[in-house]
Amino acid sequence: MKLLMFYAPSFWHRTFAKSLDEAPDLTESGQAEDAVVVFYHAEAEDEGREAKVLAKMVKNIKWLAGKFGTRRVVLHSFGHLSASKATPSLARELAGQSAQRLANAGYEVSATPFGYLNEWKMHVAGESLAKVFKDI
Repeated sequence: MKLLMFYAPSFWHRTFAKSLDEAPDLTESGQAEDAVVVFYHAEAEDEGREAKVLAKMVKNIKWLAGKFGTRRVVLHSFGHLSASKATPSLARELAGQSAQRLANAGYEVSATPFGYLNEWKMHVAGESLAKVFKDI
């Protein structure tokens, strides 16, 4: 699992085109203020170690959110962080479980539509810590 995380005072997204045929037809947009935006990429090597990957994913997101005093998280599937790719079902499962764990811990979690290319606008804070890459 690769995570590219940003502290974003503002983030906006809108669906552009399907990238998975099985994704439902939809047009959606959303925005978040004062959020940790997580671009995640599940890898083939994550299969069979889902519990460890999930725990580390949630821990890293909470850590960065804590650094900026926010309880808002946006998850965005971003299949460009590695040549290795997990199945879409594994990626979706890991994202869903991480969202549930974060929500159970009191975080406000949203996600861009899975299986879609999205356009987005993001204002990233200037601090060095506002841009973090993790290889789990």
